[in-house]
Amino acid sequence: MQTSGIRLCAWSAILSLALVGCRGDATYVVPEKPMPPNTILLSGMMRELSATPGFTEALLSQLNGGKQGPALMSPALIKTLRQMILGKDWQGLDRFPGWTLSAINPTVKIAGRIVAKKDDGTQGEEGVDEYAPIDDRPQSTARIQPFFDLGPYTLEKAETVDLDTPSTLPGFTSDGIVFQLGNGIARGDGPNASLAPLHAESQRLADVMNRLSANALTGAKTVTATIGGHSATTPQELMAALAASGHTVTVYDARYFANFGHFHLNGQEVMMPFWMNSQIVIPGTNRSLLVPVSHAEYEWQIRAPKDKPGINASISWYFGIDGKSQFRTMDTQDQAWVLGRHAHTYTDKDAIEVTRLVGRMIVAFLHQHIRRPDLPFGGYYPLGVCQDGVAAIEKKMTGKDTLFPNTADIALFDDPRDAEVNTMMAAIPKDHDGGEPDPERIFGSLPTDDFNAITIPGLADDLTLVKTAWQDGSLERTPSWMRRTMMRLFGAAAIGLLAWIVLWRRRRHTR
Repeated sequence: MQTSGIRLCAWSAILSLALVGCRGDATYVVPEKPMPPNTILLSGMMRELSATPGFTEALLSQLNGGKQGPALMSPALIKTLRQMILGKDWQGLDRFPGWTLSAINPTVKIAGRIVAKKDDGTQGEEGVDEYAPIDDRPQSTARIQPFFDLGPYTLEKAETVDLDTPSTLPGFTSDGIVFQLGNGIARGDGPNASLAPLHAESQRLADVMNRLSANALTGAKTVTATIGGHSATTPQELMAALAASGHTVTVYDARYFANFGHFHLNGQEVMMPFWMNSQIVIPGTNRSLLVPVSHAEYEWQIRAPKDKPGINASISWYFGIDGKSQFRTMDTQDQAWVLGRHAHTYTDKDAIEVTRLVGRMIVAFLHQHIRRPDLPFGGYYPLGVCQDGVAAIEKKMTGKDTLFPNTADIALFDDPRDAEVNTMMAAIPKDHDGGEPDPERIFGSLPTDDFNAITIPGLADDLTLVKTAWQDGSLERTPSWMRRTMMRLFGAAAIGLLAWIVLWRRRRHTR
């Protein structure tokens, strides 16, 4: 009897440890130090201010709305964040949410699950992709305005833009970018010392590049840009014209840690990454490697010829949480912890080719918005995140794709007018089904090759352990959710069986 009890306790302990191991190492404490200068963790800010009446809800409202809202902040994620803050789960807050992409999927209602309307006005069945047919009617500025910035231009007017004359647009301002939320908190980033002075030229160039891209839309009047005696009606032609007129044109494939909140507390930068589960075991632990979501974009550096007048501008392109795939200015100062790396640098004909592919991406996304204006998040996530388009172009240019995650539902890329983009998007890995991302993509997304430069506490050590295991062939994957569920069911059944055996033997012995 006593022996049976000991055996039961032993088996129960072993099975319990196995089950805990499936969930992660409960003894792990997320490091909070060392911190870079003038920086505070999100948990540190919340410790200070969460007791302030109304502050938590005001912060969540900021995250849940506005153009600077963080990626994938669905109601379920907002609820989880609220629970962590109210429950003072500072450990969880500093690795929020720590989910796999397959766990995030249901919270953002991926596009294939949207209830669509049929042409006759009746409601389609849930899970059926019945979107509107291809619309070949002439497009208007009003139809694309919610999803695309044309600056002072319209689709209805043909005109010539003389880029030899200086831009008359206003300079950089933080109005509409930086917001004071009270309690010493500001949201948004101030000017970049080297890029903000270029704002007027950068904004004009971004507007012109967007409008030249839109020349390809059905029914759009043609806008022409001229510089140095050269003319252009497409983005790539404008890059060629700039080069021909003596300008230096460089395109960078840039990666950063995505800034989750853009918050500042009493002048300190608030470190707020968005963590994802890579499904890779950290050697020597029961933990899975969590990595901050990265941001990817293409950046154009245009510099005038020496000793001659010309354009000095810096612009970028990506598909953002605002639902817009377009050229943008890049004037604000990134927080130091987001770092930055140029994964690829393109010049000459390669820079022109990347520009052409970006122009095709812009048109493809405009077609998507025109056909499917009600996609959630402006199409962000079902049409991909910032990484998807950059990864597709990287694959086309280099033969490799080194970005994670990619969320685009390839079933949506079905417009024959965008055959080239459709093929490129189909060629990159898809993560929304919960597959295991290749380590090359995990490390390729990082904004630095030097782990010593990473200032997010604890991350550099985890990355070092995993990279060593990857290189020496000992890398292990975490169990899938199905395997974990089966292990837990098996463990529960085994404990139940052992308990029944002990009880049966006790009763037998009593009799």
